[in-house]
Amino acid sequence: MTQRRWTSRTAALLVCLAVSSLAGGCAKKTPPATQPVAVQPPPAVTPAPPPPPPPPPAERPAPPPVEPVKEDILLTANLDELNRLVSNQGLVRPVFFAFDSAELSPEAVATLKANSDVFGKYSTWKITIEGHCDERGTAEYNLALGERRAAAARNYLVSLGIAADRLQTVSYGKEFPFDPGHTEEAWAKNRRGQFVITGK
Repeated sequence: MTQRRWTSRTAALLVCLAVSSLAGGCAKKTPPATQPVAVQPPPAVTPAPPPPPPPPPAERPAPPPVEPVKEDILLTANLDELNRLVSNQGLVRPVFFAFDSAELSPEAVATLKANSDVFGKYSTWKITIEGHCDERGTAEYNLALGERRAAAARNYLVSLGIAADRLQTVSYGKEFPFDPGHTEEAWAKNRRGQFVITGK
């Protein structure tokens, strides 16, 4: 009887161990809790400051105004000084021509009208009209073209009332360029009728 009791207890103990073992084996293992990793925000990027604005351009001083020529200076100056004064003051201006042409443009006509006002005011002046050309063409051809240009300017001044005996013409062809350059811009300056006061 004692042996049967022991065997029952042993059997009960074994059953308990088996049940306990099964229960433990079926239980889900809970993974260990992980601590959340704090995500560091990226360092703030400070934008570079914009470059300073450029300094305002330095204002160039305005050229001093050209003082008008006094009447008595025009009457008393020698010829070299007189020509320098009327040229610097723009009182008498050259006329310009198109390539290979002696025709007066509207701009040339306007210039001749302004010049005739000055020549009419100073009625004792004698004026030589020089015909000039650019460097292209032969010397002979340019001398003839320069003469035609000077004659065109003279004839128009006469039509405006300037006495013909006050005006004479001469051609220099391409010998005395106003601008020594070899560009269209330089050539346009050289195709001209130039006015020189040769008597007063």
